[in-house]
Amino acid sequence: MLSINLGPLALPLGQALLLIAFILALVVGAVVGRKNRIPVAGPLSDIFLATIVAARIGFVIRYFEHYQNDLLGIIDIRDGGFSMLAGLVGAVAVLGWKLWRHPAIRRPLGSAAAAGLLTWGTLSLLINLMESQARGVPDSPLAHLDSRQTTLPHIAEGKPMVVNLWATWCPPCIREMPVLENAQQEHPDIAFVFVNQGEQPETIEQFLTQYNLALDNVLTDVRATMGTTTGSHALPTTLFYDAEGRQVNAHLGELSAASLAHNLERLD
Repeated sequence: MLSINLGPLALPLGQALLLIAFILALVVGAVVGRKNRIPVAGPLSDIFLATIVAARIGFVIRYFEHYQNDLLGIIDIRDGGFSMLAGLVGAVAVLGWKLWRHPAIRRPLGSAAAAGLLTWGTLSLLINLMESQARGVPDSPLAHLDSRQTTLPHIAEGKPMVVNLWATWCPPCIREMPVLENAQQEHPDIAFVFVNQGEQPETIEQFLTQYNLALDNVLTDVRATMGTTTGSHALPTTLFYDAEGRQVNAHLGELSAASLAHNLERLD
């Protein structure tokens, strides 16, 4: 499972877990602080915001070379670029400062923060353990644009592989295509595969011509079975497999050069 559906909105699993942990922290803080009428929603919101900002800053610093020519991309968090370690450091720093400056809220705020952190850590660990057990390359039947049948294992041929699920009507898919095209040229040792979801070859070929894209391994999945097989409920979705065919990461949403570089590191 790569995402959680909230009505028409598909929320990436990592962000959904963080939101669940924050909500639980609010509940615990309200319960513990109710007796002495000590609200902690404000301080918890400050900690949550500090976590997001610190995680983004940490990620941008690490991959700044990819933002040098696109400084506005630094604040475009749609690429999902966050550093978990930097976020934790930011959260602990703000939490410690608030506990030191405001002794009256130490018990409810400390309890709320502990509950949120424990929830996030436990759920993340359980999901990673479950998903690390044999998430291999799907063997779903696919086809080249000339109707030749193929499968992802046949395309990979023992190399690491990046599988992009996309469609021509999807704006984020269109925006990230040049990033993937450049990466395909820069990493010939990795098989990049572009699996279109639900469209006909004629539509795909027209799209490639319109945007002047030179992509290898453009495949059709007319019945859009890959989304169901991989647990993807939204486009674009990009899956990363190592040379042994094990899925090592997945990214829901638009990729930037920085977030793609971060995910490709997992293939080494």
